[in-house]
Parts: sequence; C-alpha cells; structure tokens
Amino acid sequence: MIVWLSLLWILESADRVSGHALDTFGIQPRDPGELRDVVPAAFTHFGFEHLAANTLPLLVLGFLAAMGGTRRFFGVVVMIVLASGLGVWLVAPPNSNTAGVSGVIFGLFGYLIVRGFVDRRAVDILIGVVVAVLYGSMLWGILPTQEGVSWQGHLFGLLGGVAAAFYFSDRKAVEAGAAKAPWRRLRG
Repeated sequence: MIVWLSLLWILESADRVSGHALDTFGIQPRDPGELRDVVPAAFTHFGFEHLAANTLPLLVLGFLAAMGGTRRFFGVVVMIVLASGLGVWLVAPPNSNTAGVSGVIFGLFGYLIVRGFVDRRAVDILIGVVVAVLYGSMLWGILPTQEGVSWQGHLFGLLGGVAAAFYFSDRKAVEAGAAKAPWRRLRG
C-alpha cells in the first residue's frame, strides 16, 4: 500500500509540475476514445487536496483487503477500477471529467463488508463490521448530493467491490472441491 500511495503522490507531483497535463487522463463520459482512460483515471487526482482526502482511507481499506493475499487483492482492485470507471463513462454528466481513487476506496469498503459473509469467516465478518462502523458514513457519497464529486464513481466502485467479494470468494473453491469429492461435505 505504501508503494501504491507513493506512486499516486509522485503522479500528482508530476501533474502539478506539468501544469496539470495528467488531468487529461480523467474520464469524459460516452466518448469512445475515453475508454482508454478508465484505468489511468484511478491514478490521477485533481490536486493534492483531492489526493490527501483519499490517502488514509485507501491505506487502511487497502491494507485490510490485501491481507487476503496479493494476487486476490490485485484482482479485486482491477475489478473495482473497471466497474467504477465504466460506470462513470456510462452515466456521468456530459462535459465532465472524472478522476481519482475514491471509486476504488468505495469498492474496497464494499468488498470488506461483504467478504466475511460470503466466505462465512468470523474474522472477516468482524473486519467488515469494524469497517462499517469506522467508514459507514462514506455511504452518503453514493448519493448525488455534492456538486463536483462523482457519486457515479463511488456507486459503481461500491458495486464492483461487492461483486468482487462474490467473484473472489474462498467459498467457491471450497464448494468446487466438495462437488468433486462429495464425502468432504459430510461433517458431523
């Protein structure tokens, strides 16, 4: 997480030095040429204040999500970035430009809350409950209440995180193994 956050701060520094040249990597909706910016938009911010607001939540939620393994974490983040970015591309208002890692933050929030229930693991349920208590108020960010804030990226990021909890579930692997060897399901 430190490496990822360092990269985000380096990119924002480069953006500042270049006169905000990286802001062009934000997503402008429904322009087919902008589909190439779905991924880079998650690494671009509109100023240090924007990035600073995203740093601590990304650090905490990313660390908790990465405890399940680096490869799974990478897959979860890719799924969230694509869901958030494509959602913005589809439904953001015309002539807008959306960038930032907050869609990923909302996705990690959704992933962490749902993961424990999907996998039926007490420790992950407990982590989800703690995350909900600490960060639950961020759910207001999926509502179109604040101008200049992409509720679309937040909403689709959250949905991507929930989908990732199901897609990357440990339970799928356990059930697949039980289907191949039905006697493993029998426990007294």
